[in-house]
Amino acid sequence: MKVPLGRYWQLLADYLQPQRPRVLLLACLVAVGIGLQLVSPQIIRTFIDTVVASASESRPGVGRELTAAALAYLGVSATIQGLSLASTYLSETVGWTATNALRRDLALHCLKLDMSFHKAHTPGELIERIDGDVNRLANFFSQMAIQVLSNGLLALGILIALTYEDPRIGGVGVAYVCLMAISLRTVQKRAVSAWGDSRQAHGDLFGFLGERLTATEDIRANGAEQYVMARLYRLMRAVFHAWRRATMTQGLSRALEATVYLLAYAGVLAIGGSLFVRGQMTIGTVYLLIHYLSRLRAPLMRIRHQVDDLQQASASIERVETLLHSRSGLSEIPRAALPPGALSVSFDGVSFRYEDGLGDNGRESVLDDISFALEQGGVLGLLGRTGSGKTTLTRLLFRLYDPTRGAIRLGDADLLDLRLSDLRGRVGLVTQDVQLFRGSVRDNVSLFSKRVSDEQIQDALSELGLWEWVQSLPDGLDTELHAGGSSLSAGEAQLLAFTRVYLKDPGLVVLDEASSRLDPATERLLERAIDRLLQDRTAIIVAHRLSTVQRADEIMVLEDGRIREWGSRVALARDPGSRFHDLLQTGLAEVLA
Repeated sequence: MKVPLGRYWQLLADYLQPQRPRVLLLACLVAVGIGLQLVSPQIIRTFIDTVVASASESRPGVGRELTAAALAYLGVSATIQGLSLASTYLSETVGWTATNALRRDLALHCLKLDMSFHKAHTPGELIERIDGDVNRLANFFSQMAIQVLSNGLLALGILIALTYEDPRIGGVGVAYVCLMAISLRTVQKRAVSAWGDSRQAHGDLFGFLGERLTATEDIRANGAEQYVMARLYRLMRAVFHAWRRATMTQGLSRALEATVYLLAYAGVLAIGGSLFVRGQMTIGTVYLLIHYLSRLRAPLMRIRHQVDDLQQASASIERVETLLHSRSGLSEIPRAALPPGALSVSFDGVSFRYEDGLGDNGRESVLDDISFALEQGGVLGLLGRTGSGKTTLTRLLFRLYDPTRGAIRLGDADLLDLRLSDLRGRVGLVTQDVQLFRGSVRDNVSLFSKRVSDEQIQDALSELGLWEWVQSLPDGLDTELHAGGSSLSAGEAQLLAFTRVYLKDPGLVVLDEASSRLDPATERLLERAIDRLLQDRTAIIVAHRLSTVQRADEIMVLEDGRIREWGSRVALARDPGSRFHDLLQTGLAEVLA
């Protein structure tokens, strides 16, 4: 994706508009600084010429003139430094405010994208885009436009002053600026491509690290450390080569700038020295011209630095823009609302296949012509071997994916006609693998929401029969948990997940039952919490244990993405020819593993 120049300005406008007063104040500070930088060399010229004149002829009041010039120069210099400090502080504030807003928008955008996008991009890659790429845009937001414009005006003012003093030296200054512009333009295209390759190499490295660090236990258990390290070395080598190419391209730009400056400096010395020897120019004016040329280099250097930053920012902007332009495959056209209370569920000829072809079970079609209806308040036990399509069916209920064919209804409303936030607010999910976050028990139950009070949390825990368990923790609701759940057992983590779902007061609960390897005390708490959670709610339970199956009103057995069997639990259990009857005789956990 190639981002047009106009999009750069649009991105600036989008994130600087809320900070208009700060940006205008920053522009004023910079403009005053430009004027003072043009004035200060004139003071030095006056000082030098006054000293030279006083040496050849005696004039009263020379000391006062020199003192006044010196004080004026000190005052101007101090003011320039103060303005520089203030503008730096202000620009950093603008930059960080804008980049934080962009990070927020990118993170929210990623959360709204469908699962197909997240399967195609690793967490490490997304972190690099949201944080790494955005970090490189801080200068773009805070200083890019103002610095380029202000330094361009400063360079123009210096050229006018040089030309006013002597047109030949003004011509040298114009030639210097033109050669600088040509050299920057020549190198820029190569640099943008090089920095883009560098950012992509970093993204690949972070994506690899994120995946492998998450799978540390499996890697160590299977002795794959050497393979992982060999792959890591190759990725780090790719990062080094891409970074070296980008920095060498940037170094070429700096070398060209230094060469052009030396040629211009030599030209000014030659012309100024010749005019001074012939008595056509004072020593103060020669100093002024040399000083102006040096000052001319400074804004051009700053412009070059901004161009260098833009070269790096361009690669990051392209990657950020690509992410922002990624669109979810899930359309959202709210045309219906869910009724209160328990929700009925119906699947009508639903089939599903992943976009990349094969699902986890190796088949093209993960679900094939699934049709059933679950009444309000009913409990469906969903059985089937690994890869039969149970998890995919539950994901479709949350619209993490849309069916390839067929329709799904909740409470007589088609899922496609519901607002995603409304749908996911009325459907609760408890999985075997519960994600805990670094924070207190309170934070993990409320998911860091300040709108959930301690009284609400306590009421929910009490209703689920978990309040005494929470009080038994070292600090109760203030007990600190670690990301990944190392501070709680799998069963205890599920207890918190039940509370999360209960606080939502959903009309449909999807329960992917916990492992059977629980201690008796935690298992009793889980059983009681499940009973309370399912009360007056519709439920779909992915079952692995006989105790959970006993809660179901209906049983559905999936096999190879199709409904092998569906009917009343009691009727199927009494039918010796049914698949469910065989499972009960053999043992669910053993057969379905």
